Amino acid sequence: MLQITVNDNKSFEVERDGAQWSLDGNIVDFDIQLQPSNIISILYNNKSYTATVEKIDKKSKELTVNINGNSINISVQEQLDLLLEKMGMDLKSMQKAEPVKAPMPGMILKVLVEPGQKVTKGDGLLILEAMKMENVLKAGGDATVKSVNVKEKTAVEKGAVLIEME
Repeated sequence: MLQITVNDNKSFEVERDGAQWSLDGNIVDFDIQLQPSNIISILYNNKSYTATVEKIDKKSKELTVNINGNSINISVQEQLDLLLEKMGMDLKSMQKAEPVKAPMPGMILKVLVEPGQKVTKGDGLLILEAMKMENVLKAGGDATVKSVNVKEKTAVEKGAVLIEME
């Protein structure tokens, strides 16, 4: 059994038994096939839909698909996720924030965050110049900056821990 949440506001219980699908306990005429190039072919109640996968985040079990020009965010929870949530343990919130490491040797041009600052996925953390190009290193997820281990105008080696997150 899976708990599927669409656009953070509508949830469904989905089960599959062989070729038979049920949605909130009701058997539905449903077929889904993954095609090459991130295309999903969906047959639901004798209507055909084509979805394009825009983004997949396996760690958080979330994906974004586009159906008929509409972007839809889908979150999937398996039985273990639901059990942990019932017990007051949210697996997503328990995941440790990864430190930000230098992907290549270079020079730190600018530090954009400070310890204690909250960041969200995609926020710029610092600018690293490497091979005469400026690279903005971004947050991989929502976290709080624990420490900044570098200063501006200093050289770093590949793999060096630049920022620690919590």
